[in-house]
This record gives sequence, C-alpha cells and structure tokens, in this order.
Amino acid sequence: MTTMKRLLVLVRHGQSADNEQDLFSGLRDPDLTARGVAEAHAAGQALRGLGLRFDRAFTSGLRRAQRTLGIILDEIGQPDLATVRDAALNERDYGELAGLNKTQARARFGTEQVRIWRKSYHETPPGGESLADTAARVWPFYEREIAPVVAAGGRALLVGHGNALRSMLMRLDGVDPTSIEEVNIGTAQFLIYAMAEDGGGLSRVEIAPTA
Repeated sequence: MTTMKRLLVLVRHGQSADNEQDLFSGLRDPDLTARGVAEAHAAGQALRGLGLRFDRAFTSGLRRAQRTLGIILDEIGQPDLATVRDAALNERDYGELAGLNKTQARARFGTEQVRIWRKSYHETPPGGESLADTAARVWPFYEREIAPVVAAGGRALLVGHGNALRSMLMRLDGVDPTSIEEVNIGTAQFLIYAMAEDGGGLSRVEIAPTA
C-alpha cells in the first residue's frame, strides 16, 4: 500500500446511457450502461492496485457519479467510507441542449454555435451554464469541503463529471481558458494529485502499482 498522504484522486463517472447515445446530458440523471459499470470496476481495481485507501469521498447529486463511486468503493474494500453528496459537484447545466444529440443540436442551433457553447469557457447555452458558471460553484465547494481533508493529511476521492472536473483542472493544473477547450477526461479515467508536506498546492503525480 502506498504510504503517500495528502492525496486527491479525481475520477470521471463511467459511461452513462446519455454518453452511449452521444447526448448532451448536463443535469439529466441517466444510469450507467453495462460498459460504464465495467469501467467503474476497472477504475476501482486500478486504484486498489495502487494501494490507495481514502479518508473521505465526495460526489455529485447525480446517479451516474454516485453509482460509479459505489462500485469503486466496493472494489477498494471501503464500501462504508464517509461520503459527501452535493449538487455543487453536479455536471454543467446544458440548458436547452440537454437531451439532444450532437447532430440534433447542430441542426437546431448551427454547427459553429454548438462548438462555441461546448468549448468556450464563458459562453452559455440557452437556459444553461457556461464552464465559468460551473467553476463558480465547484471550486468554492472544493476549497470549503475537500481541500481541508487533504491539508490535514488525509486522502480524498472525488467522483464527478467531465465538465465539473475540467473546471477544477483549470486551478489544479493551471490551465488557461483557451487551453481548457482541448482538455478531455475519459469515462472512468482518474487523476491523482499530491500536496507537498509544507502544505503548498496540489501537483499531479504518478503512483506505481503495489507488488
């Protein structure tokens, strides 16, 4: 088991039914597909192979993230880990795009407009949120609830959503609003961050599997 403390692990949920159909999901609440379940198990097995156990888990108010977290916790042998579920960690609200597939959205709003809504940091789809709006609720939650766990020497596990996690990477990795357009986190992909012993910022790290 790794002896590293002060860790944050970010995981995107496994494939959902909306992902499978290439739909804008946002605050919709689809379940995982069979592939998504398998991806969640694989992520949990990989974290177990790294010898990781956690002091607290965090997830959104949406089923696809919660179920992914539950599967991961079962795989690492911590099914009863204290968990915070909060809507502040929900996926970006796609407004009128939610429930449309990419082809339908382009036909309705235009290809370039859809691209701008998807990729831009500041642009907001009708009735929805920009990535900046998402960051404005995700990052304060992180600073208030998650960062103190890590700063106190603990390990935190956050299972969330693509855009919500991308908004965090802007701070954690120093990604600028233009570059974040090209950042993608795959389903059930995880990223590991460690805090320096002097309590400085978090940096992304690689941990070798345990023997």
